[in-house]
Amino acid sequence: MNNGRFAISVHILTLLADAKEEWVPSEYLAGSININPVLVRKELGNLREHGLVISKEGKSGGNRLARTPEQIFMSDVYKAVKQKDLLGKSINAPNPQCDVGKEINKHLDSLYNEAEQALLQSLERKSLSDFHKQFS
Repeated sequence: MNNGRFAISVHILTLLADAKEEWVPSEYLAGSININPVLVRKELGNLREHGLVISKEGKSGGNRLARTPEQIFMSDVYKAVKQKDLLGKSINAPNPQCDVGKEINKHLDSLYNEAEQALLQSLERKSLSDFHKQFS
């Protein structure tokens, strides 16, 4: 993945797993990740849209997991934050007169799909609970 969203989201979810049923404010999450709370709230919105967290507004509000850590898998997080192709695309259009250029994108797409499927299969085997246990 070409950005830090996966790492930020896993960090958020791990902190929420640690808090169990408590409502955790975005400022606390931001302090642990060492980023602006606005960025944390943006990522929380995305995680909420994908059914991974729930939020409660107000003085006693905060965020917590929408499911148990055993029911959330790293593949869920990856799918929630995925924006682009895993390995990226060429920034220029290949020469259609070239034997390689005219077919390179088709073959790269196939290669990228294989790589992403392998990644997803690996991430599907690791739950948030498994990941969280490394910190206890």
